[in-house]
Amino acid sequence: MLLLLGSFLALMLIGLPVALAMAVSSLLYILWSGMVPDVIVAQRMIAGVESFPLLAVPFFILAGNLMNIAGVTGRIYAFAVALVGWMKGGLGQVNVIGSVIFAGMSGTAIADAAGLGTIEIKAMKDHGYSTEFAVGVTAASATIGPIIPPSLPFVIYGMMANVSIGALFLGGVIPGLVMSALMMATVAYFAHKNGWGADTPFRLRAVASAGLEVVVVLLFPLAIWLMVQAGVSINLAVGLGLAVLLALDWYFDFSAVMALMTPVILIGGMTFGWFTPTEAAVAAVIWSLFLGLVRYRSMTVRALAKATFDTIETTASVLFIVTAASIFAWLLTVTNAAQILSDAILGFTNNKWVFLLLANLLMLFVGCFIDTIAAITILVPILLPIVLKLGIDPIHFGLVMTLNLMIGLLHPPLGMVLFVLARVARLSVERTTMAILPWLVPLMLALVAITYIPELTLWLPRQMGLGR
Repeated sequence: MLLLLGSFLALMLIGLPVALAMAVSSLLYILWSGMVPDVIVAQRMIAGVESFPLLAVPFFILAGNLMNIAGVTGRIYAFAVALVGWMKGGLGQVNVIGSVIFAGMSGTAIADAAGLGTIEIKAMKDHGYSTEFAVGVTAASATIGPIIPPSLPFVIYGMMANVSIGALFLGGVIPGLVMSALMMATVAYFAHKNGWGADTPFRLRAVASAGLEVVVVLLFPLAIWLMVQAGVSINLAVGLGLAVLLALDWYFDFSAVMALMTPVILIGGMTFGWFTPTEAAVAAVIWSLFLGLVRYRSMTVRALAKATFDTIETTASVLFIVTAASIFAWLLTVTNAAQILSDAILGFTNNKWVFLLLANLLMLFVGCFIDTIAAITILVPILLPIVLKLGIDPIHFGLVMTLNLMIGLLHPPLGMVLFVLARVARLSVERTTMAILPWLVPLMLALVAITYIPELTLWLPRQMGLGR
C-alpha cells in the first residue's frame, strides 16, 4: 500500500499528469510485488472502459459542444437578460440563471465556463463591473453544471457505485436550485453593498415574453400527462405536444424555449422509460443537431467538424483517466488498501454525520489536486463500503461527492475552471483565485445544506419511484 500510494504521490509532486501517475504507480507496484502478471495492467484498463454507461460520456460532451456552436449560448444569455437583467446587479443574476439553463444541456462545469463565461464576462466588463466580480460569479455558477442533470460525474459515479444514474440525475435538480438561490442572494448582497442598479431597463413586454417561455416549458409535461390520462397514447401525446411547441416557437420567435426543453426531454424520457440515461445522451445530441441545423440554422459543416474533433480530444482525455484510475482502484481493492483505509475511518467514528464531515474535508482536499473523474474512481471504492455500513444513501452521497469535487475545480493547483476563466478574462491565476474566494461562502452553505438535509437530494427520486 505504501509503495502504491507513495509512488503515486511522488509522481504527482514532480508534475506528472494524474492519469499517467496512476498508471505508472500501478505498473511499478505490479512489477515489484510480482503478485499478478504485468499484462493485467492492460486487461484492467480495458475492462475499466468496457461499460455501457460510459457511452454517455462522448455524447454528453458532444451535445455541449454542439450547443455552443449552434448559437444556443447567445439565446440563453438573451433570455436571462430579459428575465432578470432589470434587477439590481442584473448581469450577475443573468450569469447565474444562464448557468442553470446551460447546466441542463452540457453536464460539465468547464463547458459552462468556456461557453457562457466568454459572453458573460465581456458583457459584465462592458457594463462597468470589475473583472474580478465577473470572474467570481461565473466560476461559482459554473459549478451548477454537473449538479443539474445531465452530468458526466454522475455517470462515472453511478457506474462505480452501481446505483441508478437516472436517480442521480433527478437527485441533482433540487440541490442545483438551492445553489442557484444562494448565488442569486450573494449577487443581491454585493449589489446592495456597492449600490449597483439595474443593467437593463424594466420592459414589461420583455419580462412577459421570458415568463411566457418558462410557462410554455412547464406546461409541456403537464399537457402530456393530461393527454395520457385522457387515453391518448404516450407517443401520440408527445408528438402532438412537440408539434404545438414548434408552432408556438416559430410564431412568437422565442429566444430560448427550445433550449429550455432540453432537460425536460431528457428527464421526461428517462421517467417514461423511453431511454436509459446512456441513451439520453444520444437524445441530447439529436436535439442539439435539430436546434443547430433545423430550428436556428446556425450550424455550419466546418463548425460541426470542429465540435466533433473537440469531442474526440476531450473524450480521449476523460477515458484515459478512467482507464488509469480503474487499475489503480482495483489494486487498492485487491491489496486490501481500501479496506484498511475504511477500517481506519470507522475506527475513528461510527456516527454517520461525523463521517460526512470528515468525508467532506477529505474530498475538498482531494478535489484541489486530482481531476474530478479520477477522484471519483479512486474514492468510491474506499468510501462507499463505509457509506453503506453507516446507512447513508449512495445517491445522497453521490451528490455530496460531486459538489465537493466541483468546488475543487475552483482552486489551484489543478482547478480547471480556474485556469479556463483566467485565460478568458486575461487575469493572472493569483488574481482569479482571489476573485473566487468570496464565492466559496454560498458554495459551502450549499454543501452543508445538501450534506445534512438528505431529503433535498432524495425527495424527487423517491417521488419518481427511483429512490430507496
